Amino acid sequence: MRFPPAFLDEIRDRVPISQVIGQRVAWDRKKTNTSRGDYWACCPFHGEKSPSFHCEDKKGRYHCFGCSVSGDHFKFLTELEGLSFPEAVEKIADMAGVPMPVRDEREERREQERASLTDVMEMATAFFQERLQGPEGAKARAYLRDRGLTPATQQSFRLGFAPDSRNALKEHLAAKGVPKADIEACGLVRHGDDIPVSYDWFRDRIMFPIPDSRGKIIAFGGRALAPDALAKYMNSPDTELFHKGNVLYNFARARKALAKGGTVIAVEGYMDVIALAQAGFENVVAPLGTALTENQLELLWRMAPEPMLCFDGDKAGLKAAWRAADLALPSVQAGRSARFALLPEGKDPDDLVKAEGPDAFRAVLADARPLVDLLWMRETAGGVFDTPERRAELGKTLRELTSRIRDESTRYHYQQEMREREKSFFGSQREARQGRQDWKPGQQGKAAAPGGQFAKPGGGRMAITESLGQSALVKRGSEGMSVREATIIVALVNHPPLIDENFAHVEFLDLANSDLQRLHAAILDAMAHDTANDRHAVVATIERAGCAEIWERAVGLIRRARQWPALETAALDDARDALNQALHLQRSARTLHKELKQAEAALEADPSDENFRHLIEIQAQFQDVQATEALIEGFGVSSGRAGRA
Repeated sequence: MRFPPAFLDEIRDRVPISQVIGQRVAWDRKKTNTSRGDYWACCPFHGEKSPSFHCEDKKGRYHCFGCSVSGDHFKFLTELEGLSFPEAVEKIADMAGVPMPVRDEREERREQERASLTDVMEMATAFFQERLQGPEGAKARAYLRDRGLTPATQQSFRLGFAPDSRNALKEHLAAKGVPKADIEACGLVRHGDDIPVSYDWFRDRIMFPIPDSRGKIIAFGGRALAPDALAKYMNSPDTELFHKGNVLYNFARARKALAKGGTVIAVEGYMDVIALAQAGFENVVAPLGTALTENQLELLWRMAPEPMLCFDGDKAGLKAAWRAADLALPSVQAGRSARFALLPEGKDPDDLVKAEGPDAFRAVLADARPLVDLLWMRETAGGVFDTPERRAELGKTLRELTSRIRDESTRYHYQQEMREREKSFFGSQREARQGRQDWKPGQQGKAAAPGGQFAKPGGGRMAITESLGQSALVKRGSEGMSVREATIIVALVNHPPLIDENFAHVEFLDLANSDLQRLHAAILDAMAHDTANDRHAVVATIERAGCAEIWERAVGLIRRARQWPALETAALDDARDALNQALHLQRSARTLHKELKQAEAALEADPSDENFRHLIEIQAQFQDVQATEALIEGFGVSSGRAGRA
């Protein structure tokens, strides 16, 4: 019996490969990292005393570094247990709770037809590629060159050109013996009862082949070269192979890139994906010219538990982010959410990396906000809640939002979070109203603390509290190493497996201290040369970079602060816990510092009531964080309140 590829993909995705293999082996506790889906055991295919057999849930593959066997769920069962392939499929389907497909000869014929249609699509792709490199593709090549795409990138994504002809592709395929019905079934021509003679669907367009999850071309996107074209971008019509709302552009390549770590990034268009890939961001996908669909969101969650949704920095981009947030909200649960990154006004990812380089896009990703933040911002931004009725209306809106969450536990925590935010927000508003009542035109506030002053509406001043002004959250510790930042660097160097585990955070790490920045650069250099898995190799890279004295100072600071989990002698689990806590606090500190500076600048530029109210709100958040200042600066005992900071 031939099984549909979609069925095999579904049951593989539902059952972690570790669950299949774990029935026959005992996982090694020291080397296995269950949180990452990374498992090690003694190989069941050959006798050994130390574990060299490895499987990874994200890839759905196993490999033995001793005897070189490798495969997926089905191969493991067929080779180790001697099952036939159908028997292996039946066993995995039973574990997945998915019924076996009933043999349907008509469906099997359709599957064979689909296979032949992918052959036709491959022929069409080669045709478009050839035309791009020919004389008629000169204009298209010039356009791609102006967009900054190198020939290697064009070849990697198999870009092509559809000539300005009604019959070029149709005649090319017919000459190769492709039946008229297959050309029509692939959506390569326009045809129908009202069209006497079919003609090519794509004409005078740069062509973007769209692969499926296995890398097979199933459709095309076309970008018009003529400025007066009715549609700048157009896709293939829905066919037996292609349903636009069920496909993400670059899905197969991005899923493969995720094996290196990190999360998947969703942007808005083909060119954004390709430009980012050329800039080194290979884990990027895009919907096909429409708003993100529920099926596409499910694909993202198959790839990563917390995908990054990136939107253009204009009103349309913000509205798209809100639609995506509403789409995701009902399905969020533990280990299944999303973060939202908004680009600068008027910029898309392609523009940004071209003008400012990859680091500018990394900064956008570092500033991404969780789903709960986006929803709160949408419901409160620009709102005036100066009466009980208006505050009650906001509370009702937030309750209605959180009630959409299907998972009971997640819904409870969202409701609790929104209640706490309301309490803090309305408390801040009361302070703002009281401040406006107490303030008189021309009046000066109290003496400013070292953190600086902010203008009140009308020209007065308001001082940051002294303890807040001296906080590392405001000063960022730029004049010396902070214990928190030193903890991160020292833990990574002394425990190299944590570098790979936290690849995305390590790569985008934002440090205030310039000396620690140099150590961070040395770690990245070790990663680039595949030596970051050995402590001695990383330390050697630090020494070659002329940073040995900095490294000694950082270790000395950690010893004086008694942050033993970061030291070489600490157990890996203790170091992991310490690093995770420090990374969380580092991101919190960076976000709060940036928001404070932005609020200060906004109020100085426009001393309005709204900007004053926003500043008061941020100050209230700082006052909440002050209770955990010792934790953030000294890496002490964790608390629930620290997690919110």
